[in-house]
Amino acid sequence: MPIFMMFGKYSSEALKGVSAKRTDRAVAVIQKHGGDIKSMYAVLGEHDLVLTIDFPNEEQALLASVALYKLTGIHFTTSPVIEVEKFDTLIGKAKEI
Repeated sequence: MPIFMMFGKYSSEALKGVSAKRTDRAVAVIQKHGGDIKSMYAVLGEHDLVLTIDFPNEEQALLASVALYKLTGIHFTTSPVIEVEKFDTLIGKAKEI
């Protein structure tokens, strides 16, 4: 399955709802859309949350991102990623073109 990074940013309203119960509901939303959570971290800096998730496809990732916003009020940026080894191979092929 494709891997996606989800970068979350709390609004002041979203911070008010932080709880283990809401996290459990968010996990359920991700799983409902076929997501398999690999990691979830709260971080300091530009983003407040970073999640690594396998989704079946881009459509399910998009639906989960929107559903999470509706549930939590957290703004997510969702990006597909590939392993560095595969990236290196792809770039090598691009140089041959």
